[in-house]
Amino acid sequence: MKILRNIILIILFGALVVFGIYMWPNFKKSGNEGKRNLVINYTNVTSTMKGKVIIDDDKNVYISMADIENYYDRHIHYDKQYNYIIIAKGDKTACFDINKNQLDINGEKSRAKIIVQDGTYYVPISLLEDVYNIDVTYKEAVDTVIIESLDRKLEVAKAKKNVRVKYKAMALSRTLEKVQSGAKLAIVPNQTKKGWTLVRTENGKIGYVKSSDLGEVIVERKEEEKSEGKPISMVWEYFSEVSHAPRLTANDKYEGVNVVSPSFFYMESSNVKENVGEDGKNYINWAKSNGYMVWAMVSNNNISEEKMNEFSAWVNDYEKRKDVINQIVNYAKLYELDGINIDFENIYLKDKDSYSRFIIELKPQLKNIGVTLSVDVTEPDGSDNWSLCFNRNVIGNVADYIVFMAYDQYSQYSTTAGPTAACYWVEKNIYKFINQEEVDASKIILGIPFYCVLWQENNGNVSGQSIAQKNIRIPENADITWMADSKQNYMEYYQNNKKYFMWIEDVEATSQKLDLVNQYGLAGAAYWQKGFEDPAVWQIIKEKIM
Repeated sequence: MKILRNIILIILFGALVVFGIYMWPNFKKSGNEGKRNLVINYTNVTSTMKGKVIIDDDKNVYISMADIENYYDRHIHYDKQYNYIIIAKGDKTACFDINKNQLDINGEKSRAKIIVQDGTYYVPISLLEDVYNIDVTYKEAVDTVIIESLDRKLEVAKAKKNVRVKYKAMALSRTLEKVQSGAKLAIVPNQTKKGWTLVRTENGKIGYVKSSDLGEVIVERKEEEKSEGKPISMVWEYFSEVSHAPRLTANDKYEGVNVVSPSFFYMESSNVKENVGEDGKNYINWAKSNGYMVWAMVSNNNISEEKMNEFSAWVNDYEKRKDVINQIVNYAKLYELDGINIDFENIYLKDKDSYSRFIIELKPQLKNIGVTLSVDVTEPDGSDNWSLCFNRNVIGNVADYIVFMAYDQYSQYSTTAGPTAACYWVEKNIYKFINQEEVDASKIILGIPFYCVLWQENNGNVSGQSIAQKNIRIPENADITWMADSKQNYMEYYQNNKKYFMWIEDVEATSQKLDLVNQYGLAGAAYWQKGFEDPAVWQIIKEKIM
């Protein structure tokens, strides 16, 4: 009996030790105690902050730039040249002029200061509620700041009686806060278990209460719904700065498209020049009367080192960027455009981040007037000035659409011959956009060529000539082979002892690329350029995209 009793005592002692070890974390003090706490939605982030929370004499709430970047805005930017902190979010641009203690939000100026401590910039986030669409509340009694995102769903319930909010979903757990009957508790989404519901109290404590102690759950705020847009089918309408928009009549129709992108604007140094005129105005009226959206193109004409340097000078200067943006916005308003298509190419690699800043700062100004922003880029992993100069992740994150110009795999200027846009090459780069550059597929528009290159080989030398789709001719003596990897026909023939060959961008080749749009769930397709096409292509586009 004595041995049995000792065994039972040992088991009980062991059970108590295990129970104590299990329960100890419940009653251990939190590392956040004694600090000013920050609660973002349903998470206390105090222990993970890079800075701290500062409350000034006017009760403004400050957090560090690094924390704003981490929690709200990865594109917040400090401009060393002007000593500005710049925020571009939603339809708002906010600029803190640190020297003047001034905040400018979409042209409305107010007094505001930036606090600098130990080399860290602290920003008054409570003055940016409209910019970030948040509500910032300081609970002075418990020294806690609660920031709530107003675009998220909010469900609340009132306590039926006086309740204790527990650290864990169990009665023996540590009590975080006692709340009175009738107190409003925010329900943490998808966190109900075993008869307990995770809640946030009005003081910002996050813990469990018995589900039976809660009244009816009420939806106080619904989550903003994202509407799924129709597929984009855009055609570029190119004419140079010395020519005019095409003159179209009411009977002219572009089947298979819902967006036209005329080349209305071009850069000269830091000035946006227009090529609209009466023909352009008539073109806009024609497009709108036929239900087409007009996304006017803005190009940069970086055709020389001098032009590249001019571009570099303004894109690296915040005030000059702002001026260019204002010019674009004013044109968009003047001509009542539906969208702007930015087609800036041949950019120095060193200007990559500044070009991204331009897109970041342009987007809110266009959104504020209801104008869509699309940005043209080339394939990833190419040359410095034509490919690596684009941060596709940032552009794809910020712009409404990023347009992958999926052509010139081999251009007429290439020293070796090859296809203009083989399907294997196009698909490989779509995969890179989505997986390497981490661009949402639903924001990618696939640019498709209405042209290809007729190659000529003479004594081992290769040269190419660009041929519009509508002008492709197949000689009687040509050998035609279907290229399974390129998903297009390959033509080869001899004439006057010279070899001619072509990877043909015909209607079937276009159809194969349109299949990629649907296969990868892309936003749509764009076509370079109007006037080059075989008329039969529009029916295929209409069937597969529209």
